[in-house]
Amino acid sequence: MSRISEHVSLASDQLRSGDTRALSRAISAVENQAPGSVELLKELFPYSGRALTIGITGSPGAGKSTLVDQLARQYRRENRTIGIIAIDPTSAFSGGAILGDRIRMQEHFSDPGIYIRSMATRGALGGLARATANVSLVLDACGRDLVLIETVGVGQDEVDIIRLADMTVVMLVPGMGDDVQSIKAGIMEIADIFVINKSDHEGAERVEREIRALQSLAARGEWIPPVVKTTATSGAGVSELRAVIGDFETHLQKPGLLLDRRARNWELRLIEMLRDNLLDKAREVIPEPELARLAREIAQHLRDPYSVIEQVTEKVSRS
Repeated sequence: MSRISEHVSLASDQLRSGDTRALSRAISAVENQAPGSVELLKELFPYSGRALTIGITGSPGAGKSTLVDQLARQYRRENRTIGIIAIDPTSAFSGGAILGDRIRMQEHFSDPGIYIRSMATRGALGGLARATANVSLVLDACGRDLVLIETVGVGQDEVDIIRLADMTVVMLVPGMGDDVQSIKAGIMEIADIFVINKSDHEGAERVEREIRALQSLAARGEWIPPVVKTTATSGAGVSELRAVIGDFETHLQKPGLLLDRRARNWELRLIEMLRDNLLDKAREVIPEPELARLAREIAQHLRDPYSVIEQVTEKVSRS
């Protein structure tokens, strides 16, 4: 066995034994695409697939962090272990997450049953960071019962969470433009559960009516996404949300349902992984100066971009 293989196997054993320091190192390696990180993911993959992954998404200011904090408390009372991935905007100065994980949910840091990780988007769109899926896999493989993924504040069509989560909770709030015109787009369609947070504010009833009106117009299967009203700052409605999540967990246990959902997710993720891998290979065979030269020739109409892409693709296939 090679030295790197021995190191990867040792790291895998430490992770699955619950070593929090090993978990932090592994996540950093995966996030930064450090040497050996792919081998570690290969080693861990057979141990993944046991955790339930819950995505929590919605517009900026909806109260996602506070709700995740309250849900974590609920699950810890049930003695379920949790991994939390909080996606934050990228700092223009450090390149890291603007909101650090030590700022969020500070009272949980002494609890070994909860592991919290903030990740910067680093320019990725869709509400997630590029490495979110792999970090989720690491948390899953190390034995967490649930992985909660809080997306960065998203708009109507930033719905990448659906490629990763077993269930998606979409948060809306009254008074922030969350009416029929703004919620009928893509983010509306991915919800398994709707949460109207800050429901003590004026307009909560109107948002609920509009959600239900849109549901009546859409073709739905057996599961009709329920609407739960919460006030996350006080914990109001969080127990009801936990119960509805439990109902959806039970729904997913129907024969083939969870497998079909995960197969669909993996199909989307495989396409994304292929795209990323091919782009990396293309950048290896076409260095930056050559890319700049080609771009200038295209701008001068000395070459057409379609022939250039064909030539690059051919180079990649030969490499």
